[in-house]
Amino acid sequence: MGVQEKIAAQIGSDAVVLYMKGQPQAPLCGFSANTVQILNACGVSDFTAIDVLSDQEVREGIKVFSSWPTIPQLYIKGEFIGGNDIVRELYEQGELQKLLQSAKAG
Repeated sequence: MGVQEKIAAQIGSDAVVLYMKGQPQAPLCGFSANTVQILNACGVSDFTAIDVLSDQEVREGIKVFSSWPTIPQLYIKGEFIGGNDIVRELYEQGELQKLLQSAKAG
């Protein structure tokens, strides 16, 4: 299985998938930590977290997969939502909560 197929399988494995540096309990960058805090503030604690620092192939492959150059990257129901700035903006507008609610319902 190639890295793109592996990523597609990871994204399809759960309603909420976060590619980040480190783990939710111990993020290794401020942007990843902030995104985890936002998810937690939305009541989401049971998401799949993929540590890109532990797999260089996935770290580079996810950037190609999404056409997005930075980590973290959030996916909800297989759809790329964005990085930390976009996640924060959607949260502040109340849109992220709606997306997460639909993910729980679906």
